[in-house]
Amino acid sequence: MSADLQDSSSDLYKIRHSMAHILAQAVKHEFPQAKLGFGPPTESGFYYDFDFGDLEFKEEHLKRISKRMKKILAAPQKPFKRTSYDFKGAIELCESLSEPYKKAYVHALHQRGVREFSFFSHGSFQDLCEGPHVPSTRDLPAGSFHLHRVSGAYWLGDEKQPMLTRIYAHCFSTAEQLEAYRQRLELAQKYDHHRLGVQLELFTFDDRVGKGLPLWLPAGTAIRQAIERYAEEVEFDHGYHRVHTPVLAKKELYESSGHLSMYQQSMFPPIVCSHEHSQHQEHYYLRPMNCPHHHLIYSHKTRSYRDLPLRLAEYGESFRYEQSGELSGLIRVRSMAINDGHIYLRRDQVAAELRDILRMYRDFYATFALTDYTFRLSVRGGEATDDKQKFQGSSEVWHQAEKILREVLEQENLPYELGQGEAAFYGPKIDVQFRNLMGREETVSTIQIDFLAADNFKLRYIDAAGQEQKTVVIHRSPLSTHERFMSYLIEYYGGAFPTWCAPVQVAVVPIHENSHPYVQQLISDLRQQRVRVEGCLGSESFSKKIRHNMVRKIPISVIIGKDEVAEDKVTLRRFGRKESHTMPKNEFLQSLDREIQNREFPHRDIIPAHRLKM
Repeated sequence: MSADLQDSSSDLYKIRHSMAHILAQAVKHEFPQAKLGFGPPTESGFYYDFDFGDLEFKEEHLKRISKRMKKILAAPQKPFKRTSYDFKGAIELCESLSEPYKKAYVHALHQRGVREFSFFSHGSFQDLCEGPHVPSTRDLPAGSFHLHRVSGAYWLGDEKQPMLTRIYAHCFSTAEQLEAYRQRLELAQKYDHHRLGVQLELFTFDDRVGKGLPLWLPAGTAIRQAIERYAEEVEFDHGYHRVHTPVLAKKELYESSGHLSMYQQSMFPPIVCSHEHSQHQEHYYLRPMNCPHHHLIYSHKTRSYRDLPLRLAEYGESFRYEQSGELSGLIRVRSMAINDGHIYLRRDQVAAELRDILRMYRDFYATFALTDYTFRLSVRGGEATDDKQKFQGSSEVWHQAEKILREVLEQENLPYELGQGEAAFYGPKIDVQFRNLMGREETVSTIQIDFLAADNFKLRYIDAAGQEQKTVVIHRSPLSTHERFMSYLIEYYGGAFPTWCAPVQVAVVPIHENSHPYVQQLISDLRQQRVRVEGCLGSESFSKKIRHNMVRKIPISVIIGKDEVAEDKVTLRRFGRKESHTMPKNEFLQSLDREIQNREFPHRDIIPAHRLKM
């Protein structure tokens, strides 16, 4: 969708742009006093801004406008025609149409040096516009748009200008595509991580702490810790060493790393410390990334070629001063725990290490039942190739790093897209892109080659001939930040996490009070297996307890009645299932232990994302 939005030559862009004109025509027909603002395409449709004067615009007016749009589309076809005017002609036309906002914009464009102004018309309707459009109204699919909401918007985005009424519409090439999008939207709204985070008591925010600084509640913390334990196990199998480093450092460290020159706008202001008996001051910064600290761990002693590759990993807390308007739940925060790792190696080891990282990533994705992802090779590219303000290092080094990444992706038979200008400031990278429920891409994993850290931090090793050589660094982050990855998983799973990482893994529900002793013993048995278990021993009805477990999306409810007590059995009901299954208690304990230890996901068909073609 975003590609269509950016490509003004695409059919969908032209449809959405033309439909915005149909909306404006319908509004002018139903509300002749309305004045036109602008109406561009959007990622899912289009919008148009209007000044309705003294009219109190209501949602019910959308039906009236929509009905008029359909009549316009059902009428005999009208071709979209472009007519050019000079400044005087454009002003006279705007005045004849009684469109003050269009007239003001013509003046603004003229001051910028524009001398020719294009208007598009279909029938008697005309609008200041650069295009492009479909050939005629016949080419617009009448059943593929939906006016869905209204909001306020300042003219030209300037709060000093008048407030206009913005009408939003969804629009696609066919009615079927529109319906599929609306179903996806309904699902995304139902499973939005902001909403489920509150419902499931996973995290919260408080202004006394600050915007973008989440407070993790016990349930959310349980998920985070389970994911972190899993990552540590996988990384152990791949030869990583865990480290732990401070969350802040002196200015000199970030001068060496290049963050202060290339990334300072995203860092928190310095903490200035003065010595008691001296005028000397020290400036400390909260770290935006973990890599400088890891480089110091590598360089604290002389390294031999036999020591390489050296793999360091840490769930390190980092801080970035995102703008308030960019903060969004867990997706964009100011405090984040990054699943960070750095590999220090020789140049001849880089390709093999990259292949191993990519295989590790795919193992991660399989465990989480993540299937819809693509690879992007992010390079300097285009006009940014020689942009020394944005990218450090020589072109030779960059070309070499980009070549290695490209060859590894091809050797692993992984199709990829090219991300021009999307590289990190110190090197190119592989980004793994996932689609959320709305089909939008999000970067979850990254792999970056860094030839520059060797010079910035004097990272060296002694080769077989006793000579000092520069060390190559690979930065890798398979599971993004805890915060962003959690936001993705909450929506992807619809809040129904697999048993191994669910906050409460098992809820034990007695049918009668007589079974409480058996229930308590079962809870004890489960806790000995380190299972996060709750007993539903309150006075509520049995059906209410079951419903409560469903609302909390607990993966397994164990039902205990008189038959279960008499036969030393349990009745098992999984979230998202209507059927129940009775088995011996010991068999249940063993199978549950296997499911958790092996991180199985036997009910993955309940994942909301799997109900739609992503």
